[in-house]
Order: sequence, then C-alpha cells, then structure tokens
Amino acid sequence: MNQIGLIGLAVMGQNLARNFANRGIKTVVYNRTTAKMEEFIAEFGGENLSGESGLETFVRSLERPRKIILMVQAGKAVDAVIDSLLPHLQTGDIIIDGGNSHYPDTRRRKEDLAAREFHFIGCGISGGEEGALNGPSLMPGGDKLAVDNILPLLQQIAARDFNGGPCVTNVGPDGSGHFVKMVHNGIEYAVMQVLAEAYDLLRAQGKEPPQIAEVFAGWNQGKLASFLVELASTILRKADDQGDGYLIDRIVDAAGQKGTGRWTVVDAMTRGVAMPTITAAVDARIFSAQRGLRTELEDAVAPAREAPESTPEDLEKAVYLAILAAYSEGFQLISTAAEEEDWEIDRSELARIWQGGCIIRAELLTFLQESFAKNDTSKPLIALPQIAQQVQAGLPHLRGSIIDAATVGIPVPGLAAALMHLEQMTRARGSANFIQGLRDAFGAHTFQRLDRPGTFHAEWSE
Repeated sequence: MNQIGLIGLAVMGQNLARNFANRGIKTVVYNRTTAKMEEFIAEFGGENLSGESGLETFVRSLERPRKIILMVQAGKAVDAVIDSLLPHLQTGDIIIDGGNSHYPDTRRRKEDLAAREFHFIGCGISGGEEGALNGPSLMPGGDKLAVDNILPLLQQIAARDFNGGPCVTNVGPDGSGHFVKMVHNGIEYAVMQVLAEAYDLLRAQGKEPPQIAEVFAGWNQGKLASFLVELASTILRKADDQGDGYLIDRIVDAAGQKGTGRWTVVDAMTRGVAMPTITAAVDARIFSAQRGLRTELEDAVAPAREAPESTPEDLEKAVYLAILAAYSEGFQLISTAAEEEDWEIDRSELARIWQGGCIIRAELLTFLQESFAKNDTSKPLIALPQIAQQVQAGLPHLRGSIIDAATVGIPVPGLAAALMHLEQMTRARGSANFIQGLRDAFGAHTFQRLDRPGTFHAEWSE
C-alpha cells in the first residue's frame, strides 16, 4: 500500500512526489491528464513511485487513513478535485492542500470536510521547484490530530534548519498554515523590492551587472547572507545568450504577481496592522506593469536624473534595516491574526522553519528566532532590545541612502516606506493630533486630551 498520494503534476507537484519517493516513502500520483502522469512515471517511476489513471484506484491504493496532497491551482480547481475525491474517501481520511490557497478558502474547506468526518490541512510550501525536490519549508495548519498524523512524513522531506532540524512545524489550527505562507510571501515581495532598489542605485552609478554582482556577493558574507542575495549575485552574472551584454539588461521591467502579496496587504488593513514596506512592494509591482504609461510620462516630463553617490557599505546597512522592517510588519500581522483567531502561533518556530528551503531563508532568521525566544512574543519585532539596537545603528544609513536617491531622482519606494515605518514607530508624539482636530472640527468626531481623561469636543468656530 502507498503511504502518500499526490494529485497535480505541474513542476512543483512532480518534484514533491519525487522528494517523497527519494526518501523511501511509497508514493502514488494522479493527474487529470493521464498522458502527463504516464510520461512522468516513465521517466521517474520506480519501487516507491507509481501512478494511477483513475481516481478510484488511486484512492484504493493508499493505506488508511489516506493522506492525499493536492498540488493544483488555487481557487475553483481545489474545490473541483475535492468534490471528485469525496465519493471514494472514508471516515478519517486526510486531504492536504499544498497550493497557495487563500486562507479563508482553507477555513471553509476544513469546516465542510469536518462535517463529513474528513480531515483537511492547508499546508504552505516554500522553496520553489528546487525546494520541492530537495527539501522545502513546510507550514501545515489544521486540526491537531490530522497534522500530527502527516507530520512524520513531512519531516522526512523538509529542508533542514541551521541546527539540522526539519523545517516543518504544526503552525496551528484552521487556515493558519496558509495564512502564514501568505505573510511569508508578503515579506518575500518586500525583500526583493529593496534589493531591486539597491541594484537600481548601483546601476545608476554606472556599475555593470558583474560589478553589482560582486557587491551582492560581498553582502552575502555578512548580515545580509540569504538565498535571495546569493541568487541576485547569480542572475547579475548571466550573459545574454541571444546577444551581447548581460541578460538582466534585456528583461522587461514588469514584475508579475500571483496575489499573495496583495492578500497580505488587504488582510493587514482589515486587521488594522500597518505594513508600509510590504505595501510599497506590492504597489511597485503594480507600477511596473504600467510600462507603456511610464514610458509615455517619462517622455512628457523628462525628469533630470543624475548618478547617486551611495556607497555599497551604506546601501548594505540600509537594505538590512529595510528587510528588518519588512519582517517586523509580517510578524506583527501574524501576531495580530493569531490573537484574533486564537491560533497560538509560535513566532520563534516560524523563524526556525524559514531557515531552510524557503525563498526568504536568511542568516537573519537565526537572530530573529533567538530574539523571539528570549522576549515577550506579543511585542512588535522592533520593540525587542536586540532589534532596537540595530534600528538605532542603521537609521542614519537608511536616511542617507533615501536622501541620495531622492536628490538624483531614483525611486526607492521600499526603502522609503521602511524608513517611514521605523520613524513613525519610534516617535512618541506625531502629527495625528492635527488630524483629530480637523475630524472634530468638520464632523464632531471628538478627541482626547494629554492633560486630563475623558472625551472632548470643541466649538472650533468660536
């Protein structure tokens, strides 16, 4: 009998199935297009990896309780596959959605299947194609009985953290696994955006891609050591195989998105959590898609642009602080959601399981894991003493890099938003008293006073 079943043989599904099989876990796969399944098995099938052309025989080949992972496109396709599976399942069987589903959908599916005495797990999977094959970061969320049942198998295929532990944990109940993966992706948006802005500033100084690659390679030896910084150095060295120069200079400057970053921002706004750095990253992708309009406006306005003077050392410290701000925003959203949803998510554990396999894996996560473990986890990340010291040391470099960019007309929305986040969060008295005065003057919305308790309204026209 097979230990795990997998439905959906796009590249992620194929690699995940191979990962299970390579660890000695007997795996069976099914795909709506039988020919694709047969081609996959012809190439990779073996003692631990087989395929079935019918759903009924696929389900029957699994040991009970059956554990079936769905690797299909988020949305209606997930519901369609679940509906097709239901006639063949038995009480206690477990369905695991490994796609990037929106967590409210995961919650709905979990409740619907629980009413039929089936288990449903929403499992965030990070690491891309390579991670799926060699070890991803896994974020399962659902009822504890079901997650505990699948956890031993997930531990075998997961990436390893910096101490050799599996990069998987029981995130919590309900849709918490997909929620955490959603926020992970929001942080990923922000990290890529601030790295892109650093690249833009260095390119504007006249540095060629290989020279910028050397800068990133140097950063990867310090506090910015991470998968994305290392990957940045790699892509900047790639020669154009269809012409002269470097491939990075031939790529259209329009960044795609699949929705998880936007979901993160919307959810944060709904919960009253500010995340300017992540929001700026999502906005930047929207601006990037408007390439025709941007070209038209540049020709019409013709803004003067000069070469910035930021040093790689200053930029390194600015980027590090902006990434810290993005993590702070993401973890604060997770903390708020955990409190509102009664999820009891361990932020230290999240920092641990993101140390291997996932796209945002970075040395910084060791520091964050230790900081969360030692301090009151209800506090914002930048309120932790260890983080506050780094913010204080890095602010002059972040301010300087933004001033430099603004002076020469290079947009750095991620860096600027991170600075505004940190400046607003570390200023005891801001300008909102002015706003509240206006609100009371035009709408009698009342205000509070610094010198006495209570709620007040003024006759402003007198």
